[in-house]
Parts: sequence; C-alpha cells; structure tokens
Amino acid sequence: MTEFANWSGGLRFTPADRVSPASEGELSELLRQAAADGRTVRAVGSGHSSAPLVRTDGLLVSLDHFDGLISHDADARRATLGSGTPIHRAGQELLKVGLAMENTGDIDRQTLAGGFATGTHGTGRTLGNLSTQLAGVRLVLASGEVLELGEDDGDLLRAARVSLGALGIATALTLRLVPAFRVHRSERCAPWREVRDRLDELAAENRNFDFYWYPRKDEVKLRRINEITDDRPDHEVRRGSERDMVGWSADVLPRVRELRFHEMEYALPAEAGPACFAEVRERVRARHLRHVAWRVLYRTIAADDAYFSTAHGRDTVTISLHQNQDLPYLDYFADLEPIFQAHGGRPHWAKLFTLKGEALLSRYPMAGRWLAARRRLDPGGLFLTPYLRDLLGVAR
Repeated sequence: MTEFANWSGGLRFTPADRVSPASEGELSELLRQAAADGRTVRAVGSGHSSAPLVRTDGLLVSLDHFDGLISHDADARRATLGSGTPIHRAGQELLKVGLAMENTGDIDRQTLAGGFATGTHGTGRTLGNLSTQLAGVRLVLASGEVLELGEDDGDLLRAARVSLGALGIATALTLRLVPAFRVHRSERCAPWREVRDRLDELAAENRNFDFYWYPRKDEVKLRRINEITDDRPDHEVRRGSERDMVGWSADVLPRVRELRFHEMEYALPAEAGPACFAEVRERVRARHLRHVAWRVLYRTIAADDAYFSTAHGRDTVTISLHQNQDLPYLDYFADLEPIFQAHGGRPHWAKLFTLKGEALLSRYPMAGRWLAARRRLDPGGLFLTPYLRDLLGVAR
C-alpha cells in the first residue's frame, strides 16, 4: 500500500487500504465490512492537518467523489455541497449562484468536511469559525446507516459541527450562507510598539482583522478586510510589503501558500489574548531568534455553542506559531505551549499540541455531551484510532 503524507510532510503512515467510494451505498458497505473485520476507518480530505487525526493502520477513505454543489436555495440562503469539495472550489460554485460563505480561513485548500470537523476558522470579532455555518449534514454511520441531521437536531448537530471525524463519515454538508459580497483587503507593516495598544480598536473597526508578527524585525503586518458596496473594479496593487485588493470574498479572504510549514495554534479567551501574545513575544525574542524567523499569527473568533469548538462559550483570540517544514520545530513549540495553556488556551484540533485526556477535555464544558454523542453514533469505536482514543481518554 502507498504511504500517505500530509501537506507539510510531518505526518507519514501506511494504511492497510485506501479507497475512494463513488456513492453512499458503496461507502455504507465498506463501513459495514470494516466493522465486521475489526478494522478502524478514517476519512481523509486534502491532508492539510498537522495533527495525526487521519492516521490509521486500517482503512483510509477518500471523499474525492463527494464533490461539488448539490443544491441551493438563494432565498433561504442555504446550499448543500459534497463533503469532499475543497473550500476554494466551494467558494467559486457558490459565487455562480449569488451566494457566499460568511467567512473562510487564511488557507482554503482543505475540504469542507475536514475544515468543519476540526474547527478551522478565519478571523473577525463577530464571525464564528467555519463550523458555525453548518446547518445540516448527512453522515454514514459505522452501522452503514445514513443519518441526516438538520437545525432541529440541536444536540447532535452541535456535536457534529466539530466532529473530529469520529461520529461518522460526512457525505454532504448544508451550509448557512450570505449573499455574495465584495471586499477590500489592505495589508500594511508597522513596528510592534505602534500597534500593541490598539489591538481591540483594530479588531472592532474592521470586519476581518489579524496580524502577523515577524520576530527578527519586531514588526507586524496588519491585515484588514471590509465589505464594500461601490462599483470600484476588482484589482490587486502591491507596493513593497503593502498590498491592496478588491474582489469577491471567495477570492480575497484566503491566500495561496506556496511554502509549507508546521504549525501550533491555541485559542484563548479574548481578554487574555494581548497578555498571552506579550509573553510569547518576549519568549521568542529571548530564546528563539537564532532558529525562528517565521511569523506568529494573531486572529479573533466569535463565541459559539459547538461542543468541541475552540471558541465554545467565549469570544476568542488565536495565536499560531509556524516553522518551515525543513527546520527544527519541536523544541520551539514545546517551549511556547505552556504559555498558551497557562492562559486557558484550547489547542486547534488539526495542529500540533501535547494535551490529551482529562487535561484536554476539562477545557471543554460540554465534552461529556460530545462523548455521549460519539458513543451513541459509533458504539463500537469504528472511527477511533489509538491516537484518538488516547487524545479523548476513551478506553479500548
């Protein structure tokens, strides 16, 4: 069997089989057979996750055939898409029918199912992570049965919004959308000392706001995005490190990343964000400048009620560490992680972290409800690999 490697190359493993079912019926039969054979099953999308969520020595299921726009209702602002649709392609398909996702992440190469299942997010004080846009989902369960969840299925839908792929395999997602909209993106660099006391102001006065901090220059790149309704033409202008862009949201919100990297990210209570970043900055400058030139990313997310969302119940700031895929990163991440944890941080499910078991679950007030939903939908643990069992404290 061919080895699987994730986007950064930091995760490599060889499953017993990798399959791409062409229909729900074929997927149902594969799951029933895997359960009978005592094998674990994991679904895989674009492989963008740094964490070993998809690692299995059993069956690896690709959702390549569950792709594209299935249906839409422009008046209700809803659309159903195949779960394996890459987010960037979803944006273009939705634009054709006059709709848009409310927000996207900085990177849009992930599949819809993968991005939603891991709590992937963009930035914006009033905007939730991607999973808050989930209005319904079709899941093929371990039994082979198909379960369709909608907005009336409150408890299970709140569990499914950030599912870690452990409740079932999604084949279609129904999204809560907005009319297609255009935005102006502005990027400017400034010394950190000129920005540090203005973070709340900048987050409040822009639809989308974040910044990259460059350790060796002690400089930040401010990124501000705001909706526009005038008729100025789409364009992109670069002047050194500055950039201005105007265009449809699906084209302007995300950026294409050619360089590949390892990443750790923690989600903190919004009020703890500035103090946590100040500690991170001091630690990086004191200990890591020799080996780390990669930027640190600071973003905001609105609170939500998904059980395993990193923004559950609290407005949130996220801080992300990056390191080039070919450079040492483990010691760097290990040295900074206790700072995030001390400020009440919750790790991004798809990125690198060391918390597990009770130390991890205690940070989620509704963890018990999520675990109960998992037991209900997958009582035999078909979707639980050793990594997931260890992560969630689930006995074998």
